Amino acid sequence: MTGVGGARVDARRAIGALATCVLLVACGGGKRIASAPPPEVERTDPTGRGAGWRTAATVADRARLRDWRDAWMNALAQIPQREIAADPQLFDPDRALPDPLPPIGTYRCRTIKLGAPGAGASRFIAYGWFSCRIEQPARTGGDGELTFTRLGGSQRPSGTLYRESRADSAPRPRAIFLGSMALGDEQRPMRYGTDANRDLAGVMERIGDRRWRLILPHPRFESLLDIVEIVPME
Repeated sequence: MTGVGGARVDARRAIGALATCVLLVACGGGKRIASAPPPEVERTDPTGRGAGWRTAATVADRARLRDWRDAWMNALAQIPQREIAADPQLFDPDRALPDPLPPIGTYRCRTIKLGAPGAGASRFIAYGWFSCRIEQPARTGGDGELTFTRLGGSQRPSGTLYRESRADSAPRPRAIFLGSMALGDEQRPMRYGTDANRDLAGVMERIGDRRWRLILPHPRFESLLDIVEIVPME
């Protein structure tokens, strides 16, 4: 039979054991299941009003811009050599001159589609000339962005041109284009980032005296790479 003194000893032992367990858990001596840290989310700014194109671009479009040269080479391998020989400046993937942005104004532009993403598609299509426009928007994100809009045709790219810093663009002078495609009789393009099938990501380069091109790698439809040639109105 346990007396009162023995009960007190047992109580003190139980309290001491409980305190030891608490200390072991607090100091890491016991096994604990730690909650996993929240996953890192790569944030974007589809409004285009962030700190530059890297902030504005979707993750998918960053990948397209990284792979621009692969798209070029794969497309060139499919088109007739006579087309390349007829306009070597336009189809030279390494041609990029200083001052990649056209001055503000109205231009002529045309789209050339290179390469076929699947069997049965045309490998080279050169469309006719339409009007296009380079503008300075009334409100920009602080980086001096311009906008490019094709005004005619059944497929009309439109979006923002981001000036790259010298460090970002060296040794290749270029501007980055992020926009979307208006189709058919649509009155205005979708806002960039709304529909991945309409989103466009590309590179604006100057390739001659008052001659530019907008390179759009891996468009969603019809081709491996689109070139929008841009020249002044005659």
